[in-house]
Amino acid sequence: MPYLRPVPADQSAPHPGDDIGRGAGTRPVPGHDPRLQWVVSLAVVAVGVLTIRPVGLSGRGLAVAALVVVNSAALLARRLPEHKVPPRLALIWLTLGVVAAAALIGLSSSGTGYLFAFILAGHIGYRLDTRQALVLAGFCSLLCGAVLYLRLGPGHEVLPWVFGLTAGAPVLIGIANRSQRQAVRAAIDAAESAERAARAEARTAVLTERGRIARDVHDVLAHSLAGINMQLELADALIDTGDLEKVREAHAKAHGLVKESLKQAQWTVHALREDALPLRETLASMLASSGHRDALTVTGAVRELPADVVRCLLRIAQEALTNAARHAPGGAVSVELAFTPASTVLGIRNRPATRPVLPGEGSGMGLIGMRERVAQLGGTLTAGLATEGPHRGDWQVEAVIPQ
Repeated sequence: MPYLRPVPADQSAPHPGDDIGRGAGTRPVPGHDPRLQWVVSLAVVAVGVLTIRPVGLSGRGLAVAALVVVNSAALLARRLPEHKVPPRLALIWLTLGVVAAAALIGLSSSGTGYLFAFILAGHIGYRLDTRQALVLAGFCSLLCGAVLYLRLGPGHEVLPWVFGLTAGAPVLIGIANRSQRQAVRAAIDAAESAERAARAEARTAVLTERGRIARDVHDVLAHSLAGINMQLELADALIDTGDLEKVREAHAKAHGLVKESLKQAQWTVHALREDALPLRETLASMLASSGHRDALTVTGAVRELPADVVRCLLRIAQEALTNAARHAPGGAVSVELAFTPASTVLGIRNRPATRPVLPGEGSGMGLIGMRERVAQLGGTLTAGLATEGPHRGDWQVEAVIPQ
């Protein structure tokens, strides 16, 4: 396709008769350059005015002058946009133009009047649908041929009046140009649709990325700051009792949580920068920093996972370990990473609390964030108390990511 120009989504597609390609830096539709159309129309009118005779103020000369004006108007009306001229009115106008052109051929003493019929026939193919255009062009040919035949007489040479039968031939060029124009408009419409779809996709990607960043910020700030706040509140409460040893212990835990928060912030930065973290090593480091060494079990054939899967599993582990520390302090924690042929499974389990649970409120977004992460990868997540088996009473979280 020689003409493909994407049109911004906030602009409407051009109408069929508009001057497509008039803007700077664009190329016109082949065969329908508006400037060339104007030049041809004005040239035919000028040639007709200068050569068609007789022209006068009475009798035959007046009739010829009136027909020149009518033919010129019919020819110049080609530049009217299609959406401003109803199809029925266009058919009437072109039919009258054909009749006027044939009448001019019959009354004038110059063959120049034939140009009006010839050019108008080409526009018939461009302006009307194919069936109407062929019928009207055939009528134009028969009418022009008949006028020449009657004017010259049966004893004259055959060539001139047969030449009149070719007056409607340009309709084929007009039909070809109309088909090409429609193909160009279809290409423009397709480009507009593609651009709108690309914009919608880009907006969806931005919103998805915002959601991911929001979850990462929640994981780092909400959990870490909540834990630090609880330890500092405990320290404030213990100051009144005078138990400095417990105050130091609470202060030390708060200090440890600050260090852990910094480490989690580093993980978040890695994730946002699309840096791939080693899954097993990072899980082991997370468990060790939370006081649960050697709590990781890996089963199955270990394989390389996509970066988005690694980030998802690490965030789920981080969420589950933080929740275990908050709601089940002192309880044993175990993490199992299983590689199966069909999926990757991460399970985190914690025993009930062995120490008093400090009051505190979470954001309520932890489980929601985990489910959203897994759903984006087409996986499933379950979380709740085990009601049977050897781990009955344990809180467990299991994420299954398909291969």
